[in-house]
This record gives sequence, C-alpha cells and structure tokens, in this order.
Amino acid sequence: MQKSPSHTGLFVAALVISCWATSIILLMQWHFSFANPLVYVLMLVQMHLYTGLFITAHDAMHGTVSPNRSLNNFAGYLSTFLYASFWYPQLYTKHHKHHGHVHTNDDPDYHQGSFFAWYVQFIRNYLSVWQIVVMAVIFNILKIWIPQPNLIMFWVVPSLLSTLQLFYFGTYQPHKGEHDNRHFARSQRRNHIAAFFSCYFFGYHYEHHESPGVPWWRLWKAPKPEEKKLQSQSE
Repeated sequence: MQKSPSHTGLFVAALVISCWATSIILLMQWHFSFANPLVYVLMLVQMHLYTGLFITAHDAMHGTVSPNRSLNNFAGYLSTFLYASFWYPQLYTKHHKHHGHVHTNDDPDYHQGSFFAWYVQFIRNYLSVWQIVVMAVIFNILKIWIPQPNLIMFWVVPSLLSTLQLFYFGTYQPHKGEHDNRHFARSQRRNHIAAFFSCYFFGYHYEHHESPGVPWWRLWKAPKPEEKKLQSQSE
C-alpha cells in the first residue's frame, strides 16, 4: 500500500490537532460540577483526542503526514509538544529502534514483565526530567487564568489516561507473549469501530509492522495477517 497523498495526510493531521485544540479551549472555560456525569464523558473524549495527537506524531515518524519533509516534521514536533512536551527527535529515534529491534532487549517498547512493570518501564523510557519541569511550569502559568479543576480534569488526567490507552492497545496487547511471525506482533479482532475508538486502528498492529508506511486512517484497509500469508503462498 502506498503512502497517503500529501493533502490527505496533512488534512487528517490538521483535523486531529484542531479537534483537540477546540475541545481543550472550550473545556478550559467550562464552569462544571463534579456531580455532572458529562464531565467524565468529556474527560474520556479528551483522552481519545490526546491519543490522536500521539498517533499523528507517530504517522509523522513514518513520513505519512506529508511527503514535504518540513511539513511532516512540523506536524510531528507540534503534536508531541501539545501531547506532553515530548521532544520529537527523541521519540523518532526510539520508535524506529522499536521497529528495527522488535521484541528484543534493544526494543525500547518491550519488557519481559507484568502489565504494571512493563507500563512503568515504558513510561521511564519516554519520560524525561525536563519534560516534567516544562509541564509543571506551563501548568502553573495556565492556572493564573484557568481554574485548576479544569486543568486537572481536561488537561492533566486525559493525557495520563492516554498513555495507558496507547500502551495497552498499541504496545502491550500486540507484543506480549509468544508470536509465530517475523514482526512478533498480533492484531485485535477485526471490528473497525472498536479499533478506531480503542487506539485509532493501532490494534491492527501486525498490519502496521508489515506496512509501516500506511497511515493510521488507512490501516483498516490493510490485509489481515492470514490474508497476507495466503497471498505469499500463492505467489
């Protein structure tokens, strides 16, 4: 499968970033009550949009946002900074190391341990002290104008929950245990609605490793692993 056309990939990236930005701006102005169930629904919506920011950065790491390198990298830098002040070049290096050394001791995304131990290792691999400092400074500046409950419920908590969403559906489930394929990856059962809401189709993880140049919004069209095997056998 070919990489996405520049205008489409860029449009999708702009749409995701715009949805996140619009949502968080509106939520920062909302005078809510913790007794309102809608608060927690919108917190989960914001979590999903945070995950979309990271998935957009991930597409940029594979050059599928735009064939224009400057635009592609700009989308990556912007998405990772908005997500949690991540440094895009560092994520780029580690992610490609994951693809090059999947399921080995050199894979920054892999850990031979329980879910919790693996998650802690995953966070430690990607979180840095300067990130925490930057986020703390931004938080304390923003709370001058924005109520602290809004910052916590719609800025801090959704981004933290998003790391669990990304880890569970995009790393732990696909790569845990034993595998019978060269990508050491498995895919969730085909259900495009569940796949989108779980992690922007990254539950179709074997398909991603098989064709990393396919953007997230086209992964649902990628052949299933068993279909790929049949194609190889018939050639």
